[in-house]
Order: sequence, then C-alpha cells, then structure tokens
Amino acid sequence: MEELDRVLNRYATSQELMDQIRYTAESLSMGFDRWGERHVSGPSLYLLIVADVNFDAYTDPMGDNRWPVERCQVVTGSPDGFTQVARDVAFSCDGAVVVTGDGTIQEQMVRVRSPNREDIKESSNLEYAEWMGAKHMSALETSIREEVLWVITLSEEDGRVTTFLNGTYQDYPREGIGGRWRPDE
Repeated sequence: MEELDRVLNRYATSQELMDQIRYTAESLSMGFDRWGERHVSGPSLYLLIVADVNFDAYTDPMGDNRWPVERCQVVTGSPDGFTQVARDVAFSCDGAVVVTGDGTIQEQMVRVRSPNREDIKESSNLEYAEWMGAKHMSALETSIREEVLWVITLSEEDGRVTTFLNGTYQDYPREGIGGRWRPDE
C-alpha cells in the first residue's frame, strides 16, 4: 500500500496528462475527413506513458523517427503546441512516442518488444479484439509492464482511439469519440 501511495503521489498530474493526450488523439481523428477513402491513411499515434526514463530494457530505437522536442518537450506545457506537433508526427513518423509520468516527451521514437512469456503475469489474460492490428496488440501487451503507466493509440485505418491499462483496453471508435464537445454532424 505504501508503494502504491508513493507512485500515485509521484504522478499526481497523470489524469491531466491522460486527458490532454486523449483529447489530442481524438482531435486528430475528428480533424481528418478522409477516413474510408481507398489508399488513404489517416493520422497514427502510439504513445507510452512510462514511470521511468529507463525504457531501454523493452524498446529499440525506431530508426530516424524522432519527436521534435525543440518544438514541444512537455505534453502539458502548451496543449495547442502538443497537438500541432502530434499532428505532424502522426502523418510523418513511425513508432511509439515515449512520455514520462511527468509529461516529458522523449525525442527518440521506439519499437516496443513483446514481453517474454515469463514476463506476463499469470493473472494477465490478454484478450485481443478482431480489429486489432500489430500496433494495438503491441499496445495491449505493453500495458502489462510494471514500468508502463498506460498506453494510447490512434488508428490510421479508421480513427479509433484506444487506451490500454494493465492488460485491458477501452476502445472508442471514431463515431463514439468526442463526447459532449463533439459537434453534431
């Protein structure tokens, strides 16, 4: 219990961080109007929110794909700035963006390795949905790692936004995102 309290206190701003990242993913989905067109890919994001800067044990650099930290280094520093940079990255880069629990964005984008069978807790009964592609299955598996606070994806195929936490997920198909702020269509 003491360890849990320490972690929660350390990441007291995580709800604000989660809200900003999810709002950005939903905004990018809503702002793209070519979903469903043949041979067109929409914006794509895969963000890991991690407890520690040391994530080398389960990731590999994703080539030259980088988050432009000179334009935006902290998610909550400038919400509009974060959304603008996320839009650029979503259309031009591949790999996962790593964000530490305090909102600091790491420059190098990464490929996340699948956990070894030994690393998967016996209590983790991962259930993959039919719609999940490689990115979503990776995100679900990544979410069971102790070092990972949560994961969020934006699908380039259909604009779906999905959050992953401890081997579970909450899926928001494009027509279901936005909640009360979504304009009537």
